[in-house]
Amino acid sequence: MLGIDTNVLVRFLVRDDEAQFEKARRLIKREVGAGGNVFVNLLVLLETEWVLRSRYFLRKTEIIEAISGLLDATEVQFEHEPAIEEALFIWKDGAAEFADCLIGAHNRRLRCRATATFDAKAVRLPGFVAL
Repeated sequence: MLGIDTNVLVRFLVRDDEAQFEKARRLIKREVGAGGNVFVNLLVLLETEWVLRSRYFLRKTEIIEAISGLLDATEVQFEHEPAIEEALFIWKDGAAEFADCLIGAHNRRLRCRATATFDAKAVRLPGFVAL
């Protein structure tokens, strides 16, 4: 298994630099061809969502489609995939940021009683409490 950094994942998704896209694509193909997977940890996923939203101005629905497509790919393995799926489901119809949705979902899976926050939008999410 080979971990990938945010810049590799973003280049693969947005294809804005053809040379870097090709390198990322070949890397993934080579890893899969050797019987391995590429690994996306939660930090890379959070950074990727932020970059897609703030740098490439993708809409929430486009980001959800991109992440969902990666989740469906057998060659890509995610850290805590069930928490990511739950976060996407909650984020889809919510006003809170994806990061807050993922933090809450991840904390629930880690058996946290609740997640304390000052964030007025996040406090409306399941398992959050206002501080």
